[in-house]
Amino acid sequence: MRAPAERAFTPDFPLDVAGVLAPLRRGHADPAFRRTEDGVTWLAANTPEGPGTLALRRPGGDVRASAWGPGASVLLDGVPGLLGAHDDDSDFRAHHTLVADLRRRLPALRLGSTGRVWDLLVPSILEQKVTGYEARRSWRDLCRRFGTVPPGPAPAGMRVPPTPAAVLSIADWEWHKAGVDGARRRALVAVAQVAHRLERAAALRGKPGRDLLRTVPGIGFWTAAEVAQRAWGDADAVSVGDFHIPGVVGYALLGRELDDAGMLEVLAPYAPHRHRVVRYLEAGGISRPRFGPRYAPREYRDM
Repeated sequence: MRAPAERAFTPDFPLDVAGVLAPLRRGHADPAFRRTEDGVTWLAANTPEGPGTLALRRPGGDVRASAWGPGASVLLDGVPGLLGAHDDDSDFRAHHTLVADLRRRLPALRLGSTGRVWDLLVPSILEQKVTGYEARRSWRDLCRRFGTVPPGPAPAGMRVPPTPAAVLSIADWEWHKAGVDGARRRALVAVAQVAHRLERAAALRGKPGRDLLRTVPGIGFWTAAEVAQRAWGDADAVSVGDFHIPGVVGYALLGRELDDAGMLEVLAPYAPHRHRVVRYLEAGGISRPRFGPRYAPREYRDM
């Protein structure tokens, strides 16, 4: 095994590594993300140079990054952005007492950016209109069967997510086995066919980047926002159409349920940091009251 490429990053801002990286993790058993008992965070990823593995540890003030594989240099170059170095909240103003309190309590909360789109599109599309349990199960299955073993000493069971070519090779019965319905299947095939073009969204950033993603059939406002939040740390990308977020925002800031239109009205004064407010609420453990049974997952594999 080749020695890893290594680099140190010294943040000049308060940094909570686990908190910044939390949005990248798709469930506790995510094959592309692992945090081990020794405090090391492992990520397996596709890059323009090929697959790579990134390990992040923070023994002191510096973050020590190690990487393996053809994509190692890309992953190392992206560490500052991944950990929120490019996030600028200098013009943020809190308009609600709760938001101001959360901002004081969470000074290390930042929006990280991977700088890459494809690996985020696949799990985001899988999360369309299904329960989190269903989406995470499909993500694990597709990674394990159509992803690749990450380079270097990644923990057992990790996988680099499927490439666009791998997604295009998946037969109908294999989609069915993974619990992916026709609408999400068609969206995944559509983005795989133009994946190289969609990577430009991370350079365009903001609304232009989200608009580029939405040119592909099956990619709507919600999916584009979910990718933008992670690929370029889009602080204003609100996940319109989410089952939970309008209720969280409504009960947290007004004490009542809201729909998407009401949520956008409440968040309007925070532009261009509307998503940042949602992250404060999520990181602060704010949730809406539960009034009934959870939405039951569907078993597409039995249909």
